[in-house]
Amino acid sequence: MEAIHIPEPLLEFAHGQTLEAPKDGLFLFGPIEDTDGKKQIRLGIIGSETGITLGRSWLKKLQTPIEGKVDRDGAPVQWAPAWPGFETCFGVALPDKGSSEIQIDAAKIDAAIKRSNRADAVRTTVMLFAEAIRTHRQNEERQPDVWLVIVPDVVFKYGRPKVAPPPKSEQVQSHIVKLKDARRFLMEGDLFPETMKESDIYLFSNNFHNQLKAELLADKVPLQLVLESTLHDRSVLINTRRRGLQDEATVAWNFATTLYFKTDAKPWALANVRPGVCYVGLVFKNDDSPATNGEACCAAQMFLNSGDGLVFRGALGPWYSDKSREYHLSETAAAELMTSVIDGYKLKHDVAPKELFIHGRHRFNDAEWAGFMRSVPPETNLVGVRIKQQDDMRLFRPSSSTPVLRGTAVLINSRNALLWTRGYVPRLSAYQGFETPKPLTIEISQGTGDLKQVLADILGLTKINYNSCDFAAGVPVTLNFADKIGDILMASPQTIKAPPLPFRYYI
Repeated sequence: MEAIHIPEPLLEFAHGQTLEAPKDGLFLFGPIEDTDGKKQIRLGIIGSETGITLGRSWLKKLQTPIEGKVDRDGAPVQWAPAWPGFETCFGVALPDKGSSEIQIDAAKIDAAIKRSNRADAVRTTVMLFAEAIRTHRQNEERQPDVWLVIVPDVVFKYGRPKVAPPPKSEQVQSHIVKLKDARRFLMEGDLFPETMKESDIYLFSNNFHNQLKAELLADKVPLQLVLESTLHDRSVLINTRRRGLQDEATVAWNFATTLYFKTDAKPWALANVRPGVCYVGLVFKNDDSPATNGEACCAAQMFLNSGDGLVFRGALGPWYSDKSREYHLSETAAAELMTSVIDGYKLKHDVAPKELFIHGRHRFNDAEWAGFMRSVPPETNLVGVRIKQQDDMRLFRPSSSTPVLRGTAVLINSRNALLWTRGYVPRLSAYQGFETPKPLTIEISQGTGDLKQVLADILGLTKINYNSCDFAAGVPVTLNFADKIGDILMASPQTIKAPPLPFRYYI
């Protein structure tokens, strides 16, 4: 066994400048990509009257500096710096209000989400927003770069699976078929189209966020959802809101980074990467809808040299084994999925990748690997990497008051290692966690590769999550995005044949 420390991967920003921390790089140098010469981002805003008012106020606040977090002694916290203002950070202006604004009656939203049938409630609420956006797209020539969807808190409260329904005194009666009858109609059919239409509602996830994203994928509409309470004055809500609140500057950093990425411009990219490298993360999601039985394989593809990515949904099938308690594709399904990956890479780069790494939470079996190899050209080195959270291993530093350094790795042999993607970060003078850091178990399960290079790449992939402006995540973006994107792909039956789309339509 050998213990090593992998240096913190650098990020590249404008003018070829590199730094470890995304907030530092954006403040000092600006984003690596601009918005194609736009002077101002075009934003659409949709929500209730209250939501639109809050959205306008928030856009104005984002244009100005916001104080960062301070400790108990009043000293600035290094990992939560002040927000400098949107144009200062990204070099492009934000509007004071939406270039397009759609107001939805709050009473209609309330009546929709409080329907007595949960599937009907979420589906009806989703369609209030989706149909309004589609009508705008059909009737207006100038379209926003991103739609800002300001969600009333009542939708967050009741628009999720496994939450208690509204009190009966507040419920609006639903008049659709019951679930047990819908199962029969979906399997056997029915003479009445209205009955089949009502039954189809049960095919959608009872998650407003995921279902709305899935609903508008075919329209290629980038959405940014935010709760009304997130945009309220934090000094008023900090002691009354049950959910934890980040400081306002951190919210601004995260919100603005995601917004900028959704305009089709990257804030940063990994520096000094090898050309021709592609990573794919595979996750499996159960399909619980009444008309199907099985699991879907969802893939997030990341081009390491450019930071671009695509999303795929693989075939639905009985991929889970009760005996092994693992998910595995058939050889045919694996070949089809890998064909989509190779085609996606060629579409972007005109040639096949030199190296292709597949990340998964389970080891790839022989049938799976044969399917992958069948679709990969001979010039591509294919490597299968298993990544799992290790819960029963800790590494302590008895002579130090700080946890193990992020980037620490223990090489067990030439194919297995432990990697600490969480830990003390000297640049931040902090460890952003609440317990002794847990490592990831890294195993080269198929193919051949340099283990130290695999570890360094995985550490780098924890730094390109454009859904926030954190220093790094604990899981590489391949598995992180594939997991979250899988929830969206499974939220609607309409995504079964969803075309490969960039990450910005999902996050």
